[in-house]
Amino acid sequence: MSPLAITLLVIAIVLIVAIVVLYFLGKKAQEREAAQKEQMDAVAQQVSMLIIDKKRMKLKDAGLPEAVVKEIPWYAKNTKAPVVKAKVGPQMMTLLCQADIFDEMPVKKEVKATVSGLYITKVKGLRGGNAQADTKKKKGLRAWAARKRKELAEEQANTKKK
Repeated sequence: MSPLAITLLVIAIVLIVAIVVLYFLGKKAQEREAAQKEQMDAVAQQVSMLIIDKKRMKLKDAGLPEAVVKEIPWYAKNTKAPVVKAKVGPQMMTLLCQADIFDEMPVKKEVKATVSGLYITKVKGLRGGNAQADTKKKKGLRAWAARKRKELAEEQANTKKK
């Protein structure tokens, strides 16, 4: 066998082993996530709150209770997370939020939220319907390209209808 064939064979074997290892690690992570979701759903409760402010900020700078900050792994303290400051009853609280509902969350409005400890999992408008935040146009090249793609798709759909 030529040295090139041997090199390619070794690279292929290493890639296959890496894919198999990543598959099993991903499967294990999914099982862990499902178990955590079950626990969070078990302790979830509906709370009426006034959203004062929302930001993506580092967990160590978010103003979370000291006991929570101690439990955060060292590598996650500098990552930015969606943080919401809200008035729950007479208390001001700093809560963490799921990333997929963070953009929908309105600021300076009262909402009903499903909360598990310090974690907001769902938001619903208090006066019926879903709570909608004021939509601002995103800035940047990626947002511009997405808008252009959407406009072109709409134009193509309109020309096909005619």
